[in-house]
Amino acid sequence: MTAIEVDRISRVYETRTGVLRRQKQRQEALGGVSLHVDRGETYGLLGPNGAGKTTLMKILITLLIPTSGTARILGHDVVKDVQFVRRTVGYVFGGDRGLYERLSAFDNLRYFAELYAVPPRQQRQRIDRLLEEVRLAEFRNERVQGFSRGMRQRLHIARGLLHDPAVIFLDEPSLGIDPVGARELRESIAALSAAGKTIFLTTHYMYEADELCDRISIIRKGTLVAEGTPSELKAKVTHGGLIEITTYGVPMAVIERMRAVRGVHSVVVQDREQAQVILVRADAHTDVPHAIMDHLAGVTVGSIVTRDPTLEDAYVELMAAT
Repeated sequence: MTAIEVDRISRVYETRTGVLRRQKQRQEALGGVSLHVDRGETYGLLGPNGAGKTTLMKILITLLIPTSGTARILGHDVVKDVQFVRRTVGYVFGGDRGLYERLSAFDNLRYFAELYAVPPRQQRQRIDRLLEEVRLAEFRNERVQGFSRGMRQRLHIARGLLHDPAVIFLDEPSLGIDPVGARELRESIAALSAAGKTIFLTTHYMYEADELCDRISIIRKGTLVAEGTPSELKAKVTHGGLIEITTYGVPMAVIERMRAVRGVHSVVVQDREQAQVILVRADAHTDVPHAIMDHLAGVTVGSIVTRDPTLEDAYVELMAAT
């Protein structure tokens, strides 16, 4: 059964400009997006800031109305069947908002259980179970103001699960969390998937999407530019080998000459602090590395490594190609 169906969803914002704000300007946040998510699947949506990820998620959880197109959760229209959809979905966003700092973890969940109309007889048992699932049971009576960001995010997940939703939306849940907290959060998300929950995830962390998601869509300027499993996305743009070169101040003329080398499919430059990282996608079993190094004569090179492509490599190339 399909859990989420999105059919040509568009969303246009209208703003007023000019000195007297009499001029109208239309800005398209989504331009005819279509996708489907199977029940029990973990589905990732990747894209830069402003690409339309949060707009699409807000439409699916009934916080925004689409300008055109349709979307359904478990077969129910998100515009026509708002109450059903809100009972069916859980929403977890990144950040510190949405919790009461001076209340304990248990009292926060008890408060939200009342808002979600969880039957009083079920509240304590459900809260106890959720605190165990997100590894906060030993902190149940501690005030949230003393929690780390990772602990807060796990409490957010527990809050989003209080009404036992079939579909869970996670909007950049690991944003700003330290590596240990992020790993624990990924383990909690994986446990939800193993329990049969449908998960719709947005993230900027490619390794997180690669580890957790069954399928992924990449969105840019309100339009989907690619969709598939992590392996399919890597294979789509990273045939052959990948050469990663760390340099310092390489001229663009050198980059253009590298792109002209026989066997090279693409050359992408990324800035990383004071260094530049050049990603060269090339045919396997060729003499490309030697030809590349010839063009780098006179350029300060920190390192050169040949490695297997990652989802981040595929993402960067797709962004550069669209």
